[in-house]
Amino acid sequence: MEHPRISIAPGVMGGKACIKGTRLPVEHILGYLGAGDTVDDVLESFPFITREDILAALVFAADFLRQDGIVAA
Repeated sequence: MEHPRISIAPGVMGGKACIKGTRLPVEHILGYLGAGDTVDDVLESFPFITREDILAALVFAADFLRQDGIVAA
């Protein structure tokens, strides 16, 4: 699946998936939401992203997990 709001570049944040045009990794957004912050909380903390960027990060993460799966040890 294509993710136009997400970029992965070796020279940006160590090649981590980021919101396109920023240095904000998808994992940071997921971390905030997982810790109980709301979408509005994240937008307040990072005013340079949009609600659509946050939703794109969630879709990217879901697609990544669907593609790679999780292997139990």
